[in-house]
Formats: sequence, C-alpha cells, structure tokens
Amino acid sequence: MDRPKLEVADIFRRHGDAYRAAHEGTLSRVQLHVMQAITDCRTAVLGGHLEACDTCGHQRPCYNSCRNRHCPKCQSLARAQWVDDRQAELLNCPYFHIVFTLPEEIAGVAFQNKRTVYNLLFKATAETLITIAADPEHLGAQIGFFAVLHTWGQNLMHHPHLHCVVPGGGISPDGERWISSRPDFFLPVRVLSKYFRRCFLELLRHAFDQGKLKFFGTLKSLREREKFLAYLEPAQRKEWIVYAKAPFAGPEQVLDYVGRYTHRVAISNNRLLSLEDGQVTFRWKDYRDDNAQKTMTLSAEEFIRRFLLHVLPSGLHRIRYFGFMGNRCRQKNLEKCGRLLDRAPPSPEALSSAPSAPPSQLSSKDYRDRAEALTGISLRACPVCQKGHMAVLTRLPRQAPPHVPLIVQRTPVLSLDTS
Repeated sequence: MDRPKLEVADIFRRHGDAYRAAHEGTLSRVQLHVMQAITDCRTAVLGGHLEACDTCGHQRPCYNSCRNRHCPKCQSLARAQWVDDRQAELLNCPYFHIVFTLPEEIAGVAFQNKRTVYNLLFKATAETLITIAADPEHLGAQIGFFAVLHTWGQNLMHHPHLHCVVPGGGISPDGERWISSRPDFFLPVRVLSKYFRRCFLELLRHAFDQGKLKFFGTLKSLREREKFLAYLEPAQRKEWIVYAKAPFAGPEQVLDYVGRYTHRVAISNNRLLSLEDGQVTFRWKDYRDDNAQKTMTLSAEEFIRRFLLHVLPSGLHRIRYFGFMGNRCRQKNLEKCGRLLDRAPPSPEALSSAPSAPPSQLSSKDYRDRAEALTGISLRACPVCQKGHMAVLTRLPRQAPPHVPLIVQRTPVLSLDTS
C-alpha cells in the first residue's frame, strides 16, 4: 500500500521542536520519547538496508521502524500477528462487544493519574462482567473475555473507555457444562452500568485513601478528601455509559473486527488531510450526528497536544485477559470450553502448520517473510517492473539526525488500518 501523503511524523518534524520549546518542563520522558521515535521512524536515523530488484535493477533504501506502540506506521504487523495468535482461541459460539466508558468528571482525574485510574478501569470492568455473569438471575456462569483500552475520541480529546469482547456463554459452577447466553443478548446493560459505577467509585475512593492519586492545576483542590468526595457526587448520580453492540455474525468476524481496535493509535495517518500554514486538517466521525464524516482543523500545536494526551505510561498493558481467558490457564480453559461446546479449539501447533502461516515463515526473523505469511501482502515485489523481487544489497548504518527535514521512506508500507 502506498504511503499516505501526510503523516503524524511530518507534523512532528515541522512543528515538534517549537512544541517542545514552548512546553519545556511539562512533557514527560515518555512523551518526548514517543515524539522522537515517530519522527525517526523509517528514516536514515534508524539505519536500514539497501535493496535492488533481481530483474530490472531498481534500487531503494529501506529504513528501520521505531516499533513504538504509539506510532501509526508500526502497528500493522503487530496487529496481524496478534490476530493470527488469537485464531487458536476462537470458540464455536456467539461473541459480544461491550464498551465501558468513564464519565467526563472521572476522565479529568484519569488524565492526571493515568497508570492508577486505567488499572482501576480494567479492574472495575472485569469485576462487573464476571460478577453479573455469575449471578444465576442473569447467566450463572464463569465467563472469559479480553479488554482493549482506548483513551481517545474521534476528535482526539481524552475519552478513556474499554472495548470488551466476550464469548456468549460460560462454564457452569460445577464445571461440567457450557451455559449459553441468548443469541442476541448477553447481559443487561443497565445492571452492568450501575454495578460498574459503584465498583469503580469504591476503588477510586480507596486509591485516594491510600495516597495513590495526585492532583495538579485546576484539580489541585481535590487533594483534600472532602473536596474530592464532593467532586465525585455528580458522577455518583449520573448514569454511566455501558454500550453493548450487536453480536458478531460469527467467531471469524470477531477477529476481523476487533483486530482494528487492538493496536490502533489515537489517529491513523490515513485520516490526515493537510498541513498548511501551521494548521492540521483531518477526518473524523461525529457519533452524535449519526456517524457523519466531517473534517476538523487544529493548529499544529493543538494537534500535537491532543495526540500526546494518549501516550500511555511505560509498561502499562492496554490489552488484558480475564476469567477463563486469563493468561495463567488460558489454553487449558479454552480446551475445556471447546470440549463442553463439542468442538475443541485448534491447537497453536495445528494453526501454525496451516498453509496460510507455515512455521518457517512465522518464525523467520525477516519482517517481510512474516508480513507475507500473516497478511498475504508481499513486500519483496519490485514496485517498478512488478516481476522481480527485491534483494538486500548492503546494510545502511544509522545516521545522526539532520538539521533539515528528513528523507522519509517512500517505498510501500504495510498498512491494515481501516479507521
């Protein structure tokens, strides 16, 4: 796929130095690292190799990727690998997509306490789904699911929420049978919403009492317990948004759909339209206006500010697994679920021997082999003659960052982003 005409990296190259200078002392080490990584990605700064076509002789430099999880160019292969790994875990049952969203008042607290509050969001969501599903009045079963953290809305503002993908059923309390949910209904969202609100606020108050929350700027007054509790009162009275989307058409559709969420960043390069006179224009979907496609123009400084809102703390896992899909006993539990459903999930060994992903390719250290095995997209085909294959001629060492705009990678870039 051809490289987009405009990238987040281009905005950082042109306006990043000015932004860093204007906000010196307020940017975190992780944010500064993300800016530099995206700027250097697929440029001479990271080195690479020179390759040539074995038929027409066409040559091109191929520079290394930064592999930063916030980089719009570095998620496609990781996403394809994740989807391929999850194929072995599909169960023959309906799947549901449930979204848990923090209200605006809590989002402000979350922004100043990302690690603590995002962890509480995962914990409260997991407790809510597992507890309500185990209740005999609802499903009466032990469920499993995975959750993906997103912190943005389409306009790049801070909007923390979790996308949860849940098989439609679970293991009975005695462990002897599979209890299926209704094909078109999993759990009542109003019950989930009320339990989620109570659970999260209890966890948040406990975190405050343990001294785990810090407040600055406009929220500085919340350091006092009485003012903190008063700040939470409106959130206690309002209805929290828990949204259950229509069930997937089948297990295979789950990964096709959710694969778009797992490794998505705040904005894809494909949504960027122009960068002129210090103004960035991009496409966005207005969910409040019947999903209408619109354009938004921000100053480069404001665009960078909004992008950096979504840089996660180092080491924070944004994809997590719960219930019978928990990491510790996932394979054993999924095999049991498969037996209870009269269909054992394919083993990882059986999956890796499938024609679409032979072991020799998936285990290859060359990203081009893995990309073709996982996606069917060849990165070796010559872009000029369309007949030959590109072969490596020599290694290109890393170069010091230049003082002029970097020459960026213009060769085809693997991209599966549909946002």
